[in-house]
Amino acid sequence: MADWLRDAVTGVDSERSLSGRARARRWDELLRRFPDFAEMRVLDLGGTPDSWRLAPERPVSVTTVNLMDLQSWSPDIVAVQGDACALPAAIAADRFDLVFSNSLLEHVGGHVQRQRLADNVHALADRHWVQTPYRYFPVEPHWLFPGMQWLPYEARTQISLRWNRGHIRTRTRAEAQDQVDEIDLVGISQMRRYFPDSEVWFERFAGLVKSLVAIRA
Repeated sequence: MADWLRDAVTGVDSERSLSGRARARRWDELLRRFPDFAEMRVLDLGGTPDSWRLAPERPVSVTTVNLMDLQSWSPDIVAVQGDACALPAAIAADRFDLVFSNSLLEHVGGHVQRQRLADNVHALADRHWVQTPYRYFPVEPHWLFPGMQWLPYEARTQISLRWNRGHIRTRTRAEAQDQVDEIDLVGISQMRRYFPDSEVWFERFAGLVKSLVAIRA
């Protein structure tokens, strides 16, 4: 087994995993692009307060918007329950220094919803960092199964029911179909369509593009 594939299947929480290595490199790049990050008010679309407790550097304040009802950890890390594509009025009326989003774009449900998310990113701050896994990286990042995203629908459903290496666990056919229906990875041209005035940074692993980040600094 190739080294990159062995690393891919060691588990999503392992420091050797693709996701573990990617998180560290991504933070390094974000802090390089936004040297004043510690002074910012950040809106995190799709994030959780837990993830910010573990961040190597925190901004002045973070507001997370997530469909789940999550607990705010402090006055500086506030959780708001809501849809990032149809924001609560109080959030939509506010302005932030930076809109941050990590691995949300592929989950929102197709082109129309992705465009709504992108429109909200543009409306709420002059600067943004929006990351999403790349469709043509050889390992699908949610199931950690090689080439799964290119397989027929039924094959993906069956893999979801039987494969247990990634962070998605489905026990029934309906659950597996829901996950397969929800997750829709995007390519470079699509990313540039949603963020035409942004730089698209290619996050790489083993020389291959692993994820795309739309950056406006």
